[in-house]
Amino acid sequence: MTDSFNDNLSDPLVRLFKGSKTRVFTDIHCHCLPGLDDGPATTHESIDLCNKLSEEGIAVVVATPHQLGRFDGRNDAAEIRDAAGRLNEVLQDRRIPLEVVPGAEVRADERICQLLKADKILTLADGGRYMLLELPHGIFIDVTPLLEELTLMGISAIISHPERNDLLGKQSDILARWLEYGAATQVTASSLTGALGPEVRRAAVRMLAKGWVGLVATDAHGSTLRRPRMRAAFEFVAGLFGEGLANLVCVENPARVVNGQDLLPVPSRNMQEINW
Repeated sequence: MTDSFNDNLSDPLVRLFKGSKTRVFTDIHCHCLPGLDDGPATTHESIDLCNKLSEEGIAVVVATPHQLGRFDGRNDAAEIRDAAGRLNEVLQDRRIPLEVVPGAEVRADERICQLLKADKILTLADGGRYMLLELPHGIFIDVTPLLEELTLMGISAIISHPERNDLLGKQSDILARWLEYGAATQVTASSLTGALGPEVRRAAVRMLAKGWVGLVATDAHGSTLRRPRMRAAFEFVAGLFGEGLANLVCVENPARVVNGQDLLPVPSRNMQEINW
C-alpha cells in the first residue's frame, strides 16, 4: 500500500487492515445513506450495502447522494453530514470496518458556485478540493464555463460516469477539452464488468485507453441491484492494462481525492495493443 493510501484510513481502520494481504479500496461515489435519494430506503438496507462494500475490500466510502436536478431543494450539506455521522455510529456499533465521509453527486447547474459559497452543496469528502459533477441525461451541455468558475475557487470537477452518456460519446473532443481545464472523469465499476451492457463497457475501455479516466468508483445504490463490483473492475482493468494502471485508477487516485491531494496522470495506451 502507498503512504497516501494508508493516510485516508481512520485509526481503527488502520488497525483492522494493517498487515492484511487484501487490497483495500477507497470508493468516491456511492449512494449509501438511507432515505435521501434513490439509494437505500432504510437503515437496514444501508447496512446491507455497507457490508457489501466492506466485503469488496473498501475501507473508506464517500457518501454521494444526489444534489440539484430532480433533487433540487433536498439533501443540503448539513443533512448529508448528519446522515453520514449517524451511519458511522451504526457501523461502529456493528463492527463493520467501513468509514463513511460526506459528499454529493451534484447535477450540473449554473448556481453551483453560489450554492457552494452558501454551504448548501458538498464537495467530495467535504474537503473543498473535488466536486463530483453529474451531467443531465438526454441532453448535451458544455460545462466549460462551470469548470472555469470552479477552478477559480480551487475546486476540480470529477465528471461522473461519462461512459454511460450517449451524447457525450458523440462529443469526445469536448471531453478532452474538459480534461484540459483540470477536470477528471470517474468510470463506474459495473461499466467495466459488463453489468451495464457491452456498449457501455466498450466506451469505458476506450476512455481508459485514451488516458481519460482518472478514477473508478462503484456508484452503488444497493446490496443486490446496482451493487458494488470494485474487485471485479480492478481485475478487469489489471488484465487489460496491467496492475499498475489498475492500482492508479482504483486505489491511488481515489485515496488522493479523500486526502485532498493532486490526482496522478493516467497514461494512454494504443487500443491495438490491448487483447480485448
